[in-house]
Amino acid sequence: MRRILLALSLSLLSLALGENLSTLQTLIDQGHFRQAYHLGLQLGGAQGYVFAAEGANDYAYYLAPADHKEAWYNRAAQAAQQAIHLDHQNAKAYFELAYAQGRLAQYRGILSSLGLAPAVRNELQEALKLDPHYAPAWVALALWNLELAQKGVGWLFGANIDQVIPDFEKAIALQPQRIIHRVEYAGALIRMGQRQKALEELQVALDLPARTAIDRYEQERARQLLQELKS
Repeated sequence: MRRILLALSLSLLSLALGENLSTLQTLIDQGHFRQAYHLGLQLGGAQGYVFAAEGANDYAYYLAPADHKEAWYNRAAQAAQQAIHLDHQNAKAYFELAYAQGRLAQYRGILSSLGLAPAVRNELQEALKLDPHYAPAWVALALWNLELAQKGVGWLFGANIDQVIPDFEKAIALQPQRIIHRVEYAGALIRMGQRQKALEELQVALDLPARTAIDRYEQERARQLLQELKS
């Protein structure tokens, strides 16, 4: 009888966890990023903290006031570190940590920013080691190479601008319908002087169906970039 009750309890816990994770994904998709952050913390566990990190990163980037962004990226980094502590095999946790730390580098002095560079690279490489098909990590790695190479310090960290396009192409091949990949690629191409290719990627981004709040935010960014290129 005890075994039956235990099995039933575990089944109910598993069902509740699945429902909570589904709710978190819905909150992210609908653009309720702060709510996802708080619910993820409340849920706990590696998956809860990963969603909390994602919510905090997304809120910081898309919605937070300028003077609150750094604090939200710090929250994202802390949640991602909690997730990694609980699950060393979670590729998304390493990605969210790398993303938060990469953004935090923008708010710190040059020495602190450069100090974060190896950590960001290592976290992205760990994410891809765990899941070579995790497209967002390929995008982030491409941007890491571009940023450091264009700052003239790529040689210090092994960044290579020749990796930017191949890494973006890998991401797009893995997730051709992801609007954000196209917009990030276009932004990188603009920085590299490839305006025509950037125009093509922006047009693809605008032609793809927008299914989430982030899709809509990214299509607005695509329109702005397109207007700047054509002006």
